[in-house]
Amino acid sequence: MNDAAPLAAYPEQLLSDVASLPALPGVYRYFDAQGNVLYVGKAINLKKRVSSYFQKNHGGTRIGHMVSKIVRLETTVVRSEAEALLLENNLIKTLNPRYNILFRDDKSYPYLKITALGKSGSEQFPRVAYYRGAVEKKHHYFGPYPSAWAVKEAILLMQKVFRLRTCEDPVFNNRTRPCLLYQIKRCSGPCVGHISAEAYARDLADAERFLNGDAREVMAELEARMMAHADQLEFEQAAELRNQVAALSSVLHQQSVDNVSDRDVDILAVKVQGGRACVNLAMVRGGRHLGDRPYFPVHVEDAAELDDLEASDAVAALRSVEMQVLDAFIAQHYLNVPAPPSLVVSVPVDKGLLKALTEQTGVKVSAVHNPREQRRVWLEMAQTNAALQLARLLAEEGSQQARTRALVEALDLPIDNLEELRIECFDISHTAGESTQASCVVFHHHKMQNAEYRRFKINDITPGDDYAAMRQVLLRRYSKLAETLQEAKRSGELPAGTGRLPDLVLVDGGKGQVSMACEVFEQLGLDLSLIVGVEKGEGRRIGLEELVFADGRDKVYLGKDSAALMLVAQIRDEAHRFAITGMRAARAKVRMDGGKLEEIPGIGPKRRARLLQRFGGVRGVALASEADIAQVEGISHELAAEIYRALH
Repeated sequence: MNDAAPLAAYPEQLLSDVASLPALPGVYRYFDAQGNVLYVGKAINLKKRVSSYFQKNHGGTRIGHMVSKIVRLETTVVRSEAEALLLENNLIKTLNPRYNILFRDDKSYPYLKITALGKSGSEQFPRVAYYRGAVEKKHHYFGPYPSAWAVKEAILLMQKVFRLRTCEDPVFNNRTRPCLLYQIKRCSGPCVGHISAEAYARDLADAERFLNGDAREVMAELEARMMAHADQLEFEQAAELRNQVAALSSVLHQQSVDNVSDRDVDILAVKVQGGRACVNLAMVRGGRHLGDRPYFPVHVEDAAELDDLEASDAVAALRSVEMQVLDAFIAQHYLNVPAPPSLVVSVPVDKGLLKALTEQTGVKVSAVHNPREQRRVWLEMAQTNAALQLARLLAEEGSQQARTRALVEALDLPIDNLEELRIECFDISHTAGESTQASCVVFHHHKMQNAEYRRFKINDITPGDDYAAMRQVLLRRYSKLAETLQEAKRSGELPAGTGRLPDLVLVDGGKGQVSMACEVFEQLGLDLSLIVGVEKGEGRRIGLEELVFADGRDKVYLGKDSAALMLVAQIRDEAHRFAITGMRAARAKVRMDGGKLEEIPGIGPKRRARLLQRFGGVRGVALASEADIAQVEGISHELAAEIYRALH
């Protein structure tokens, strides 16, 4: 093969940079002409690894397609392969390169939080709560949990067995009688003195020990205390402890904990099929199986071919796609999530990766590939769930791709690659003109792209004027992009990082909204054929919608069973959902925000403080009647009526 031929196609500066690379470990990044990151990789020898991309013709393969786009590279030299691996995956997480295996997860994991123990008031009785976010050292956190549901189940357990409080401090400090949770034996009633601080602290300590995996010891102590009370003929106290022991025993039976030596374990099963992959992560914390969570990486096929190209020896080249996917998941996932000391995996894990994790966490991380006993049961469960989740994804994607194809054909859109079809949909929402919000949702790569959704707060219009709201949101969305595109036409050069117009702009409405969108696009010099209105059918019945075009084409009725209409309805409904949730949140903020109390005539800081103290928060004020509000010091019946009207 002639190696010189492909070299002529690359910029001279790029080839010069490749030739001057050092033979040291590091991380390299490839960029295209628009400045987008194509690929991030690591190397023990930067010069040897990077040169391998440009020393042969890759033809029409995915690798060749990627390499043909490279116009610039950047490198960072590090001290070891472990450092290179960690830096590589930090960059993958932050840059989202097109040709790497990417695990996108914008949500942090939830924790069960127990507030810090103090010496006075509510601090003497710490509360148990659901928590997601940055942790504070003074509080105790247990987890992470795979889902919000798992945390809430754990909180319910804390209520059933140990009767810890879950109410917030303002409510706790203003109780004069026990709440319903006390009546149904889900709380010990510390707010009204039904349990001493010492007894509550003992229950709290038992709860923390249980969450840390000492369930058997906690149950043995409860049984001993129960027998002691029975011996002293204190049957009521013995009965309370008996109920705790029964609840705890039931939990342990449900969790099927046969091997409590495994306190904290992550079980990772990977399944690859049909060009897609699923990694199912199951969590064991404190010896209890907390549930699982599936992850679906993108660019699996591209990255697999690139990894084969980069293989430094025959053994590395034989690593399966499953191994590469699992390595990528472990490297990216545990950058921000604490790694447990033990991993149970469905395929072998790279030893260098485990070494890097150990260096990063300071805790020796090991991986077991062929587990036995309880670990094998856990792994088989995870493998089954991975297969089920992947099958569900493939079925959904097949259906979604069929809908995309049907819409492109029905509207005769000039799209060659269905994967690249981009649709943006706009909707307006308000309540009698109050808190008007516009939403923009994005459909791309056959699915809704939540991270690209945008809300627009609409100002300076006549309340309830949906046409003016649509005009404002379209101008705000496309004016800058239109200016950039016009400038690029004149200069002949498109600036790096410039966005792209969608292939279709849907507006929720008929001729009126389409006419307004048409005016905006004419003003901005954009193509009118992009605009399509979704007009309600006769009687506003679902399935009878018609499509209205801005460029003068006749209306189109796709048919209630049309796959194309299903996709249009899906996008339109998502825009409506996103708009209405934003509007409700804005309206609730106006009505429920404590700062807004001061905006009510006659309410200053002192009266606001009295109201909040009396009712335990703004929500409590909103739930109170006029008569209840009038009982607060300094609040007249007239002012109470004004407050009630403002909050309702």
